[in-house]
Amino acid sequence: MGAHALDRDLTELAASARAALVREIDASGAWATDPAWREAFEAVPRHLFVPYYYVGTRGGHERRWGESPDPRSREKWLRGAYADAPLATRLRDGELVSSSSQPSLMALMLAELRVRPGDRVLEIGAGTGYNAALLAHRLGDDRVTTVDLEPEITEAARGHLAAAGYHPVVVTGDGARGVPEHAPFDRIIATCTLASVPTAWLAQCRPGARVLSPLATGLIALTVRDAGHAQGRFLPTPAYFVPLRGADRPDEEPAHLDGIPGPARDSDLFRFLLALSRGSLEPREAHALWEREDRPRRERYGITVSGEREWAWLDDPEGPYAWPLR
Repeated sequence: MGAHALDRDLTELAASARAALVREIDASGAWATDPAWREAFEAVPRHLFVPYYYVGTRGGHERRWGESPDPRSREKWLRGAYADAPLATRLRDGELVSSSSQPSLMALMLAELRVRPGDRVLEIGAGTGYNAALLAHRLGDDRVTTVDLEPEITEAARGHLAAAGYHPVVVTGDGARGVPEHAPFDRIIATCTLASVPTAWLAQCRPGARVLSPLATGLIALTVRDAGHAQGRFLPTPAYFVPLRGADRPDEEPAHLDGIPGPARDSDLFRFLLALSRGSLEPREAHALWEREDRPRRERYGITVSGEREWAWLDDPEGPYAWPLR
């Protein structure tokens, strides 16, 4: 088979794989609250943002590469690029430092961002550039800014975006500080896990702005009142992301859960409570609360920012169950 025929086959495969991914996301209900995102996922070619990625193996990691001389390897790479799965795109000393998130989770987050025509959006964590491309497709290049701490990440993201025909603002910098030179923003979306909400973000938001970010294995959606105040609840869905570099790292989970019954130890919701309380509750205290409150789901928890104070809470910001985040 000639090179042109092979390229044509891969182009056709990419189109059919992308269409299949869109159908899968549609079936998941991820963008049910904002189905206009379907068109963006239909149009933006994910494979251009993951020219290579890593798949875990027993011996470490296998690198899949779009420029492999083996046609079967290229086909495997392309099919994997359109799987509804996160893709590890950058490793350092065996540790994941950047990835392309699971597309259905990206779709849910974008839908929950509740963008409106004309909104200016700041993305924290440029990653491959794929999420910024989806935002730029929906809102326009001039309405989207994405930032990442690592120059090699932003350089690669900028190249991927250009190859796909998108040119949002790509900034190299500390995402915890936001991007004040391009503020104010109507929406902020983070694709990395926080330990607390950076105060700089609120100061760069218009009143009524929405901030959506991973925190404590969940997704917090905050409404900004002004530069010093914001409040909101967690979404029901779990979320696991690489920590935000340049800011405080989220606390590691307790080294042991001695005395905690197996159902709680194995419960994602119990571990969410432990992560959210950030050591303010010992595991036994957390377990007692979890059982007493009927094993609360994520959406019963929220976060309030008021000046220099920031706290997480169960059911009521002023209720008896609250924990400082800063």
